[in-house]
Amino acid sequence: MAGDGYRVGVLGATGLVGSTILGVLAEREFPASEVIPFASERSVGKQIEWNGTVLECRPLSEETIQGLDVVLSSAGGAISAEWTPKLVEAGAVVVDNTSYWRMHDDVPLVVAEVNPDAVEGHRGIVANPNCSTMQMVVALKPLYDEAGIERLVISTYQAVSGTGKKAVDELLTQSEAVLHDQEAVADVYPHRIAFSALPQAGRFAAGDDHTDEERKLIDETRKILDDPSIRVSATCVRVPVVTGHSEAVNVETREPLSPERARELLDAAPGVTVVDDPGAARYPLAVDAAGKDDVFVGRIRRDPGNERALDVWIVSDNLRKGAATNAVQVAELLAERGLLGGRE
Repeated sequence: MAGDGYRVGVLGATGLVGSTILGVLAEREFPASEVIPFASERSVGKQIEWNGTVLECRPLSEETIQGLDVVLSSAGGAISAEWTPKLVEAGAVVVDNTSYWRMHDDVPLVVAEVNPDAVEGHRGIVANPNCSTMQMVVALKPLYDEAGIERLVISTYQAVSGTGKKAVDELLTQSEAVLHDQEAVADVYPHRIAFSALPQAGRFAAGDDHTDEERKLIDETRKILDDPSIRVSATCVRVPVVTGHSEAVNVETREPLSPERARELLDAAPGVTVVDDPGAARYPLAVDAAGKDDVFVGRIRRDPGNERALDVWIVSDNLRKGAATNAVQVAELLAERGLLGGRE
């Protein structure tokens, strides 16, 4: 590639999120003069078709990371912890999709439609939230701005692609085995995921009765909305869906908010599509959200047990808006505001 624009690195380019990032960069016509995919040792040299050309995966090294303007990273927490400081020192701004940097006090945690101004204070690293948090706060922000939020009670129904390609393959393999009365072997998850639901999305840290996915929803929501007083209860469930996370969220507001007004606010919110006609069986579905960038909201109704609470149903593609699309949107914000390497 040649021409004006930024030199863009993509870490984890052969993974589900990394490959989606590459696709979104092309779709949104990010101003790139060159796109460089980085991958693990086993994928170095692999060729990737991208935007009418062929890219070759490179290894991470002190030499290969030089001269990059922005890096979109989804290569895992350990790699991010090691290489992000080196990338920043080499002059790049890193938009990191791993969990490693999200709760660092000096790293902004940014959702493009929710807190875009937070990018202004970056010190070389901008974090992407967890996919479940991401879609939820896009839907909650207009409600928060209107009436405040006192408490959230969240139940998630998370697709297996959030775990990675091996989890997708395991779901499909197990499903075929069950349908043919064969043994369904569980490897990625502690139990069979095919035709089941696991009340454990993420891992339990020693001594903690919440999974890391649940802790992310609690902590990241407060950081993004800049309100540590919000009380959050979360239960994260893994379901046999390939792509698209669904969430049932009970929102207790600080000020009165009717379902009708909430619907108006969400209709006008950026990045949100309201699908809310339950009598006609119209509500957000994971299969409909897959491949799209919006957050879909429906089943907006009063909690009959709490006059200041609403129940909402939130669905989004966890690989796109939940990860790749927001990362590219953040890179766009950085470019528009002249925050990449001091370039205007």
